[in-house]
Amino acid sequence: MPDEQALLQALNSTPVVEGRRQDLWDDDHALDTWARGHGGAGGGDERRWLRAARDALQELVSNPPGTAGTPGTAETSAEALLGRVLADVHKVPRPGASGIEWDLRVPPGRGPAVELVLAWADVEERLPGRLRPCGNPECRLFLLDRSRANTARWCSMKTCGNRLKARRHQARTRRTPPA
Repeated sequence: MPDEQALLQALNSTPVVEGRRQDLWDDDHALDTWARGHGGAGGGDERRWLRAARDALQELVSNPPGTAGTPGTAETSAEALLGRVLADVHKVPRPGASGIEWDLRVPPGRGPAVELVLAWADVEERLPGRLRPCGNPECRLFLLDRSRANTARWCSMKTCGNRLKARRHQARTRRTPPA
């Protein structure tokens, strides 16, 4: 089963810290360490594919096809990039003791990037509409909503949720004249 945690780690690798966008995968050593922890070997090709897959997935989760943008813009390029990540990837059947087992054949350097795309596809299929960006427009994090009602809006109620609720409350109290 694809790794949802790895997918969220990848999507959330560009947080906003003190008002500035950070890229936790900008450091080659840190990304190689992450890749090795998720079945990769590290190295330049792997880093390039991981960053490209992450950026394309962030774009697609932030702007699902048909919800934003115009045809021929960013969503198309994100889809095309994922197509390049998945090019020459094959699932090959192999007889095993418990029936047919499937081997994933991936070109060198693309293993972790392909796994991220497969994890995203799996989440989209099993939990449609539940992987989304935080509702705070100043935040760049993503969440996987596991609530029964599918109503989670923020990456964290402690940070983004409370912050936005406090802002809305302050705006309401400023508009309401004192009694």
